[in-house]
Amino acid sequence: MPLLVAAGHHVTGATRSPAKAADIRRSGADAAVVDVYDRNALIDAVKSAKPAVVIHQLTDLSLLHDADRVAEARERNARLRREGTANLVAGALAAGARRLIAQSIAFAYAPGLTPPCRETDPLNLETEGGRAVAALEREVTMTPGIDGIVLRYGNFYGPETGVETPPGPGALHIDAAVHAALLAVDRGAPGIYNIAEDDGQLAIDKARAAFGFDPSYRLA
Repeated sequence: MPLLVAAGHHVTGATRSPAKAADIRRSGADAAVVDVYDRNALIDAVKSAKPAVVIHQLTDLSLLHDADRVAEARERNARLRREGTANLVAGALAAGARRLIAQSIAFAYAPGLTPPCRETDPLNLETEGGRAVAALEREVTMTPGIDGIVLRYGNFYGPETGVETPPGPGALHIDAAVHAALLAVDRGAPGIYNIAEDDGQLAIDKARAAFGFDPSYRLA
């Protein structure tokens, strides 16, 4: 969000937490407190913001670090990818947004593929998580009337991720991730793009060409 504000964009950030709304405002953006599962309220919030571009970074991972509730965390995140995405797409259409950029994951490819995995390779549809990722991507890229861009992020590391160094092949520094979303605001054709480090696990030539994506980007 700070990168978008610094680039001169008028930004509205959505959260379900009033406490986090204060953080959003401190970053220089407007804040909308709304539950993504309240479809009508979300549509109204998006329409009120009047966005030209909607950036979908919704996740529900608060329980992921609780060893006793990992399965629940994955179920909740899968639901968000399905229902939350559909509601947000409806809001974007109602608001007349021209472009929708959505966070996906690059570690959902089908097992057994020979690296580097490319955007045309199949996803792992044998798991609920993989099927939810596929549902999110279909909703974003196949909805008429909006240019949908999917960013398949690698495994995050860096500040505030809890992981300080690359966790293995297909990693992505959080700074490079947020910069990719900024670049996608006004660059690149609709479609799916791998966003990761150039370590041989994932092909990133498409994102380099379309966005000028640079995995070595770091915030000053």
